[in-house]
Amino acid sequence: MPAEVGSPNFGRIIPCACKTRETESRRQRSLLNMSNLDAFAALNFSNFDANIPGVREAFSVSREFARHPEGWLLLMGGFGCGKTHLAAAIANEALERGISTYFAVVPDLLDQLRAAYAPSTELSFDERFEQIRGAALLVLDDLGTENTTQWAREKLYQIFNHRYNYRMPTVVTSNVELDLIEPRIRSRLCDASLCRQIFIQAEDYRQRPNQYRYK
Repeated sequence: MPAEVGSPNFGRIIPCACKTRETESRRQRSLLNMSNLDAFAALNFSNFDANIPGVREAFSVSREFARHPEGWLLLMGGFGCGKTHLAAAIANEALERGISTYFAVVPDLLDQLRAAYAPSTELSFDERFEQIRGAALLVLDDLGTENTTQWAREKLYQIFNHRYNYRMPTVVTSNVELDLIEPRIRSRLCDASLCRQIFIQAEDYRQRPNQYRYK
């Protein structure tokens, strides 16, 4: 759509509103495809029950992080305490805000990287690795449950170290003790100047009374 004579945009082609919406829709679809969030798309802050005993601080901190993703956030706790729901809610809200986000369950992420060595893959290993390592927001679920081969430890360390050096926003969940996490990664997670640790002291949602189950 051409601008009127005298307008600062005269001589430039200004896309119409419908074209702008189409472009934005395409960008959002691209972000969603990259985010790896298909199975977690329904998890958000609205359907997380913050009244469950033991989750209020984690809910508040996670919601604030989603609005202002800076530094690192480590959510720890037992099975079914809401870690994954909160991590996915952060990722989903970030996507809505147009932030390039990559969400992955750590064992699945390592499988994706291994599969990228195959010649028939859409992205090469280097391209996939850079997509993960360089995401504007990286959300890693279930750290510590991966198969601890030397290759897996090294690739995870490279991801964490890159994001640590460049202070890139990162969310991590884990149900294992910090002492059991690879020492080089643990040292970065324990840097209080970058990473905020939240321990969720909630019971497994499968064992809660109905009034304390997630909505």
